[in-house]
Amino acid sequence: MSSSFSSIVVIVRRYGTRPLQLATDGKPAMRRLWIGALALNIGLVAPLWWRFGNIPMNLIAWEAWVIVPLMLLMPRGKIRLGLGIALASWLILATMINLGDAATYTAFGRPLNLYLDTPLLGSVVDLLVGNVGQLWAFCAIMVAAALILLLAFGVFRLLLPGEGYPLKGRGRAWALVVLAFSSLGAGLALGGKPIIESASLPALNATHIQWGQLVTTHQAKQAFTQTLEAAPIEQRALSGLAGRRVLMTFIESYGVTALEDERYRPTLAPTLDEIERRLAEREISVVSGLLESPIRGGQSWLAHATALSGYTIDNQLWYQLLLDSDATTLVDDFRATGQRTLVVMPAITQPWPEGVAYGFDELVAEKDIDYQGPPLNWVTMPDQFTLDYTQRELLDDSPVFAQLALISSHAPWTPILPVLDDWSSIGDGSIFAPWEEAGDPPEVLWQDIERIREHYAWSIDYSVKTVGRWAERVADEDTLLIVLGDHQPAPLITGDDASGAVPVHIISGDPDLLAPFQDRGFVLGMWPTPESQTPAAELRQLRRWLHADFTADNTR
Repeated sequence: MSSSFSSIVVIVRRYGTRPLQLATDGKPAMRRLWIGALALNIGLVAPLWWRFGNIPMNLIAWEAWVIVPLMLLMPRGKIRLGLGIALASWLILATMINLGDAATYTAFGRPLNLYLDTPLLGSVVDLLVGNVGQLWAFCAIMVAAALILLLAFGVFRLLLPGEGYPLKGRGRAWALVVLAFSSLGAGLALGGKPIIESASLPALNATHIQWGQLVTTHQAKQAFTQTLEAAPIEQRALSGLAGRRVLMTFIESYGVTALEDERYRPTLAPTLDEIERRLAEREISVVSGLLESPIRGGQSWLAHATALSGYTIDNQLWYQLLLDSDATTLVDDFRATGQRTLVVMPAITQPWPEGVAYGFDELVAEKDIDYQGPPLNWVTMPDQFTLDYTQRELLDDSPVFAQLALISSHAPWTPILPVLDDWSSIGDGSIFAPWEEAGDPPEVLWQDIERIREHYAWSIDYSVKTVGRWAERVADEDTLLIVLGDHQPAPLITGDDASGAVPVHIISGDPDLLAPFQDRGFVLGMWPTPESQTPAAELRQLRRWLHADFTADNTR
């Protein structure tokens, strides 16, 4: 026994340091160089695969092949430690920015802007909870946090290895070769002359883009503030609409894609034709056109603000600046005209100071609506109930300007409800209880992109049909009903190259109220004709049109 033990001691003493020597001079050192650089490379380019989907064009991240060999060559000490911490922190932040850019494009069809989008994190969490529930949302957040921690640990471990470094011998020679070639490639890429087409600088590009956006967005903020102060859109009484009911009704995610894309048009076409026919039978006129929304995929309140204010409000900062300013909106115009002003927001489940800032006479949010039916995933109540409740409880024969924001066609687009023929049966909404568990839950539906698209078409069809049936009930000679989409859905539904246009339907029992819109390219019926408005006017023009066509000097 003692002899065996002595033999082991001799072996350990003789060879115990050999792994350390190999880690600096032999094949393990080169493995550390190649595997470390490759792992960091994949971490840097993976967000680009999500964002652009073209893996062959995004294979090499020069930063990985410069930084890893550099750190393996540096002598141990405070300088190496400080540089390693700084570089690791930068790479982690840049990777998170690129992931955020990919997610932002997927959801909203635009790039990430840290200056504007950071305040939206709370809204993202609320949307996640509404779509999949608190438990699944909590799990998703925990998984994301764990992945970020794992990413951070991996990057720090790659850039600050333990004993056995800096590299020596053969490992040092290879590291110097890799560092020299990669530095040359990175330099040429910066100069716009890449030596490898599939190589890029994802971390450096993300930093450069976000810094540029920081500067330009700050400048744009100052310019927008000056516009609000120096060239405001003045409040004007719309005498041509005095004594009328003006009902501006937004349909969630109702974009021109629903009318033009062959994946969705066959679902919606019969509904539009039916609405047109039924309105004509009741001598109710309708004209339709297109307007370009400033947003895609989400943030509906920005589209609402654009229509109300007459300014392009395409980000949260502009929205807050508008509300904090003395700028007037259609709310002020209609109050000056003599209408009571009302906003109905069934999706608002938390305090909403923005409604007070707009100056609406009456704010009706989810808590103010006596709905006894079930919530339907993110949707607090179906559109048919919202419209019926508004007609029964909030409208009378007095003149009013009302903004309604319908939500049944909001993602996750499940369950799909039928439009009830008997509106008198709706009551407090309990009749919708059978649909609480109808259809697949979001976590099942969203595993199949084609089924998502089917449900999008069905939900838009439900909302448009509901509004059409409601128009039969409320549209008369003293009512101007403006029905419009707030924005196109996400690129998942539309594709990457879709326009931002949304359909707009103007409905009234008084054809004279529709004539100004026809003069601007709107056409009779429920089908807008894109060729008659190429390019489509911007949504901000709506307020300006009302000023131009319905003030005292321009009333027909």
